[in-house]
Amino acid sequence: MEAKNCLEEYKGVYVFAQQVDNCINSIAFELIGKGKDLAKDLNTEVTAVLVGSDIKGLAEELAAYGADKVIVIDDPELKEYRTEPYAHALAEVIKEFKPDIFLVGATAIGRDLGPRVSARVHTGLTADCTVLEIGDFPINPIPGREQKHNQLLMTRPAFGGNTIATIACPDFRPQMATVRPGVMQKLPKVEGAKANVIEFNPGFTPDHKYVEILEVVKAVSDTVDIMDAKILVSGGRGVGSAENFKLLEDLAEVIGGTVSCSRAVVDAGWKSKDLQVGQTGKTVRPNVYFAIGISGAIQHIAGMEEADIIIAINKDETAPIFDVADYGIVGDLNKILPSLTAQLKSEMAAK
Repeated sequence: MEAKNCLEEYKGVYVFAQQVDNCINSIAFELIGKGKDLAKDLNTEVTAVLVGSDIKGLAEELAAYGADKVIVIDDPELKEYRTEPYAHALAEVIKEFKPDIFLVGATAIGRDLGPRVSARVHTGLTADCTVLEIGDFPINPIPGREQKHNQLLMTRPAFGGNTIATIACPDFRPQMATVRPGVMQKLPKVEGAKANVIEFNPGFTPDHKYVEILEVVKAVSDTVDIMDAKILVSGGRGVGSAENFKLLEDLAEVIGGTVSCSRAVVDAGWKSKDLQVGQTGKTVRPNVYFAIGISGAIQHIAGMEEADIIIAINKDETAPIFDVADYGIVGDLNKILPSLTAQLKSEMAAK
């Protein structure tokens, strides 16, 4: 790709619409929602790129969440996710349609796919972004250096979450980013919305790089996905033990919530990784978030600060969690939780 002299050819905001087993991952709708914000600033459209086998029927769902166009790449070689054919598909879309911005979800698939695609088309990629916006770069003018406008400013935690970096890709296109699930807001669904559907197939020729999938074994879990929960009762190291999480489970049962946890709890082996909130866990956006025995390290706050209401319970009145909490209780959770649970149970029984 030529740098600096052909950037004006690249137009539009594109998002990778991840699907597995013909079911679109919610990250696709979140990316479309953010893509619409970016596209509005750039006076352009949002295009979803749908890759798979027998998946054309999913285009309507992408349109319902705001996609203006849907590029469908449908081929038997794309039935299950494999790095080589999927990377080939997206790289060829970029070469053919020349998007200005290309967004990929920072899922297990997206983290594998995004960097490979960016390398093939000779552009940069900012991983695990939490904020995307259109602006000038450099952000603050530098004497003797051109300040470019309408650039994608990609913000992500850096140095273990101890600082925040804003990154741009001013000289190459597309501007690519992977985005954490749960961070961006999807738009309300509009039934019956239509998108311009474009069928595209660059051709797939299996070679030694194509992995052969012998068997797919799916883990069965009865755990509620914490990213979908409206009320989360989250515990940290301060809970004290795995057994003590019974106090949180009792509270969650009364209020119709789901138990989640901090990284320290997972590291201690008290709870499984799929319940972890934070920079290295999941980003959640519940209506109510109870932070119980959680000190409030920046890595954890990055995963839950968008909750509508945050209620913190901690015996340390200087804990950073109180800086982001809407309501805070300083005290012993072993005394507070049973009392709170009993009071709530009593009030609900009265109703």
